Amino acid sequence: MQNLTSLDALQISSSWVTIGSFDGVHLGHQALLQRLVSEAHARLSRAVVITFHPHPAVFLRKIDAPFLLTSSEERASLIATQGVDDLITLPFTHELADLSAEQFMTTLVENLGLRRLLVGPGFALGKGRAGDIPALQIIGKKLGFQVETIEPVNSTAGVISSTHLRQLISQGQMQPAADLLGRLYSITGEIIHGEGRGSGMGMPTANFKVPPERLLPATGVYATWIWDGSSRYESVTNVGYNPTFHTSLVRPRVECHLLNTRQDLYGRTLKLEFVRYLRPELRFESADDLVAQVKQDITQTREILHANT
Repeated sequence: MQNLTSLDALQISSSWVTIGSFDGVHLGHQALLQRLVSEAHARLSRAVVITFHPHPAVFLRKIDAPFLLTSSEERASLIATQGVDDLITLPFTHELADLSAEQFMTTLVENLGLRRLLVGPGFALGKGRAGDIPALQIIGKKLGFQVETIEPVNSTAGVISSTHLRQLISQGQMQPAADLLGRLYSITGEIIHGEGRGSGMGMPTANFKVPPERLLPATGVYATWIWDGSSRYESVTNVGYNPTFHTSLVRPRVECHLLNTRQDLYGRTLKLEFVRYLRPELRFESADDLVAQVKQDITQTREILHANT
């Protein structure tokens, strides 16, 4: 898959295109991408995905809290697994936001040879989101492309969407979230030095540096896997404010105690997968009480991870 950042980087004679944020690349996104690829290739066309960075909702300040389910790099890697030919991640700027739907679609026809646009039923683009599906169908007749509406994918919990996923993850419901993602929810970050309290108690932790815009699960303790390349390690992870020792943290920390390795991971960029919520974050009267509870967390984590191996 080509991973590009400009429409000018491609000159294609025939393509099928989908456009969206694709945050999370969940099972609904995957179904759309698989259909895009199969139908485009059956007609000897390229399958092209157009997305944006930063997320339009973040750029336009429609949200002010940690939000994203995937980084741009993670999103691109996940989209590549679906067989897409070209991913174009456009910088979302005021200039792009001010383009009319017809101006933007004209560029796609000229650069990508757009033949068909696949979108969800609530899709809209262009200044003021004026380019809804009826408007795009009119533009398509003028410019020579068709618009195909793809219905959302349903699960037993309802429509699969990034919004629904954010709700589940924010509540610590990691298994339902995994069911909608088709994989465990994960974050990727650099391991940084903490305050050394874990090592002093005989339970060293790896502290993840997490981008501020990244959505974290609900505060609490989790059974997790840490991936270092192809190596996977059992771990217990605390997401929270460490109330036993702190009272003034403004953003949750992500601290992981690895169960089956003692190697030095500082400075490495690793992936952390959340398997199961264990308990809420608690304030303990002493370090000894904390250690006793963590030992119980370790036993429960091993049981959960072994059952899910």
